[in-house]
Amino acid sequence: MVNLLQQSLPVAAVNTDYRFHIFVIIMAAIAAFLPRYIPLLIFTSRDLPAWFNEWMKYVPVSLFTALVVKDIFLDSKYMPVIDHFETFGREMMAYGHVSHILAGLLVMVIAYFTRSMVVSVLAGLLLVWLISMVIA
Repeated sequence: MVNLLQQSLPVAAVNTDYRFHIFVIIMAAIAAFLPRYIPLLIFTSRDLPAWFNEWMKYVPVSLFTALVVKDIFLDSKYMPVIDHFETFGREMMAYGHVSHILAGLLVMVIAYFTRSMVVSVLAGLLLVWLISMVIA
């Protein structure tokens, strides 16, 4: 039975050598650890210029914005989203997911007043769901 299984599947699919699996896990751990540790090792002993620290404050916000905006205006194939909906009996068209846009605007207000990432994310999820139910 094992010989039939080994003949029909690729070698990696039937590899039962635990040493190989341990080796792969250790290599994956090293590959995940080194890109985090090396910059920490280099930059903890140096004084960074003030302009660099000022610039780095904007990196998380800009990355988060890029991820959110992409999901609002582009679909999974990176094509622009054109959303059709009806308001006051008139057919409307918008570039982007209307429920996501409205929820994003409301979440910006919530985030401004609460200054809490957890509250903002939970409110955003809830608002997208509620607005999608009302518009659809």
